[in-house]
Amino acid sequence: MRDLGFGGRHLREWSVALAYAALLGVLAVLAPQFFKPDYLRGLLVAKSTVLIVAVGMTLVIVARQIDISVGSQFSVCGVIAGLLAKAGWPMPLVAAGTVAAGAAMGACNGGLVAAVGLPSIVVTLATMAIFRETLRWLREGEFVLGLPEYFQWFGLGQQAGQWTVILVAAAFFLAACWCLRYLAGGRAVYAVGSDAEAARLAGMRPRLVVFLVFVGMGAITGLASLLNAIQFGEVDPNSGVGLELQVIAAAVVGGTAISGGRGTLVGTLIGVALLGTIGPALVFLDAEPQWEKAVQGLIILTAVATDAFEGRRR
Repeated sequence: MRDLGFGGRHLREWSVALAYAALLGVLAVLAPQFFKPDYLRGLLVAKSTVLIVAVGMTLVIVARQIDISVGSQFSVCGVIAGLLAKAGWPMPLVAAGTVAAGAAMGACNGGLVAAVGLPSIVVTLATMAIFRETLRWLREGEFVLGLPEYFQWFGLGQQAGQWTVILVAAAFFLAACWCLRYLAGGRAVYAVGSDAEAARLAGMRPRLVVFLVFVGMGAITGLASLLNAIQFGEVDPNSGVGLELQVIAAAVVGGTAISGGRGTLVGTLIGVALLGTIGPALVFLDAEPQWEKAVQGLIILTAVATDAFEGRRR
């Protein structure tokens, strides 16, 4: 039921880690400029928000659900953060309001899935369109401009702000790993994803677990959206387009079983790192950048095929 250690059960994680190490080795030989500190820091900042959302998506998939509305939630939360800051709210309240907005959207998804019993892919497909089109209707594609100085990089300046984003993402990741391993709620997510009926007989409440996972997904997306929004002098209402595919791919490539009940956050971290490095690596290796999606697709297809093979073997 739980799959948290580093043994034979984690062949996928080790395989992806070795593939990533091989990619870094090729870059070290053929494109050592990739490892310039300023460039690596910028890449870490860019992928920190992806990692945070991917952590939430891992929990959703482990619980045997899916959420393809996170990109729309990300866009909505970013605009809300910008509007709150523009209205003069202090940053702690901006952060609280942004996270609360994400949690509210997650609660909508969770209520329809857990309470009504609708399939999560149908619910989140619908809410993805609802959130995105509502935002488009309200903003008409207009960026949020005129943000206060204390908003961008939390008013710390670019370099200090970048390190702040990286450290917040790292602290969040470590806290999530600890909670998933040591708290009863983490064990409940794995139990419900493995066998909801067995979890119910063991005294758990599968519907409540699923609801809370979606609420957490929304809140996590709100946090990531805030960390993304503060990196710019304006807020793009389309900032989350395509994010859902990135985080689902990272979780699956990192060893999270799409059938639920199995996966690790360390594997997701490696998946984010591998998929997030492919695009820049192609640029530094003078390859055509449009191959990025094709390579990522091949990696994802290989991961899913490996899961299917292992499932039949078991």
